[in-house]
Amino acid sequence: MTDSPVAPSATASDAVDRPTAPPDDAALREAMNRVRLEVGKAVIGQDGTVTGLLIALLARGHVLLEGVPGVAKTLLVRSFSTALGLDTTRIQFTPDLMPGDVSGSLVYDAKTGEFEFREGPVFTNVVLADEINRTPPKTQAALLEAMEERQVSTDGVTRSLPDPFLVAATQNPIEHEGTYTLPEAQLDRFLLKLIVDVPARDAELAVLRRHASGFDPRDLAGAGLRRAATAEEIRAAQRAAASVTVSDDVLGYIVDLAQATRRSPSVQLGVSPRAATALLAASKAWAWLGAYPAITPDHVQTMLLPTWRHRIRLRPDAELEGVSVDAVLGSVLQQTRVPI
Repeated sequence: MTDSPVAPSATASDAVDRPTAPPDDAALREAMNRVRLEVGKAVIGQDGTVTGLLIALLARGHVLLEGVPGVAKTLLVRSFSTALGLDTTRIQFTPDLMPGDVSGSLVYDAKTGEFEFREGPVFTNVVLADEINRTPPKTQAALLEAMEERQVSTDGVTRSLPDPFLVAATQNPIEHEGTYTLPEAQLDRFLLKLIVDVPARDAELAVLRRHASGFDPRDLAGAGLRRAATAEEIRAAQRAAASVTVSDDVLGYIVDLAQATRRSPSVQLGVSPRAATALLAASKAWAWLGAYPAITPDHVQTMLLPTWRHRIRLRPDAELEGVSVDAVLGSVLQQTRVPI
């Protein structure tokens, strides 16, 4: 993802003194960095996307991965969950997939004469929702409660999902035949939309060298991937990221950016207050990874595109003129006063 963070950059926010992190906080941060290194054993040239997945995990959010076939979206998610030591399930979304195939359903047991609940594949830590736009809205909606409430309700009974819990959904941006556009309510549940680009020449050459030497993407253990963090470390890192402070000036900056999207002449539907809170959470996670005590305008600017690009609807005439959401958000950033 070309616009997603890879490593804390030397920007104006470096004027903020970085504190000496407590040993436990530093150890958690080191564990998260080890996850990036482990994923790099299987996936080359997608450092920004890996960082985006980490940010979503720390912010307790979900990720929509968009890219053409063959850019290692599925391998990326599998490697990420392996490096975290988390259980993962892949759901191949198809036109005939039913809601119960995702969340689970009641099954009659002939031996006991009673119905028992059989958990669906959503009962795991990391859900890979492959080609989520290939299934009808009714089945897409089966993920809504799981993503927002982290629970599944069936026949009047609410069942909690494992913690941590992350949904990573993929979609193809160029193939539209037989697909169903995700509704705004569904898109709004994704914290980030990450664009998985074709790797640069050097990275693609490294991919070929790795395959030429016998790399098997189906055998992650054989590639040397090991668990780099525990579930307890992940939960502790989530709490640490949530504790990053924010000033009223930066909060006002986020609100000004949100209101600017609603006033843009090219926008039919600007971002909601939920989008503003999502940007705050993502900025906190990014600041924590960089060992900052508080989020700065630079953190907000870095996370704006991946957090808001899927939450804006352009006017039809703007789309006909070739205006893109990313261009609109870039203009919003340029025209909104930055607190100093």
